[in-house]
Amino acid sequence: MSCDAAFLWTSVAQTDVGRVRSRNEDAWLAQPQRGLWIVADGMGGHAFGDVASRAVVEALDQLPPPASLPRFIDAARDKLAQVNGALRAEARTRHVPVMGSTVAVLLACGMEMACLWAGDSRIYLCRQGRLQQLTRDHSQTAALQARGVDAATAAVGANMITRAVGASDTLDVEVTTLSAHDGDVFLLCSDGLSNPVPEDDIRAALASGDCAHAAQTLVGLALANGGRDNVTVVVVRASDTSIDKTLLNPAL
Repeated sequence: MSCDAAFLWTSVAQTDVGRVRSRNEDAWLAQPQRGLWIVADGMGGHAFGDVASRAVVEALDQLPPPASLPRFIDAARDKLAQVNGALRAEARTRHVPVMGSTVAVLLACGMEMACLWAGDSRIYLCRQGRLQQLTRDHSQTAALQARGVDAATAAVGANMITRAVGASDTLDVEVTTLSAHDGDVFLLCSDGLSNPVPEDDIRAALASGDCAHAAQTLVGLALANGGRDNVTVVVVRASDTSIDKTLLNPAL
């Protein structure tokens, strides 16, 4: 298997400190030429969240060129395990309980994709106007909902994340894989977007297929809905250049 590009990938990232916070603890990476996109959200309420999220992104930025999707996934897991250990050691050096960050990673290899994540930063897919959340939040709220507690009750006082880079000595990264289709639009985001912005609004912003417009619209919606947290979005589009779209739509 080769990771030669099967699609033309385009992406746009945008971040904002929000209307309440004084420091942006989110970090991101968008490298369509490598098939690599990341959002990391430093753990709120803990020391040096911005340092932690930046360390996660910088570690993954060192990934070698992949030969296959399984190797890409394994290499990303290894880097995350290394930065997890480094953050644990750094927290001890700085005499703080935790230096941690969520992470959401999207990898592309040929026509195959992988999502890796820990925490409540999310990855969505908008395909043919339909929105799907590809990740599952690692949070107390999500755990309660999985046990049948209704969403409103589960959300009360239960917003703590249950998994993050740097949160414990062992990091359990969740992974899911899928095949990409022409016109797919992916969204990686911190909870500064997913908490205040309804999924119908997220779907509408992504459905246009315009990465720049979608990124600007989504951040604007988060700010308009209170902007109580840092907000970061990375919007990614797949285009199959082997398809002659003028044959599908003569108006083009």
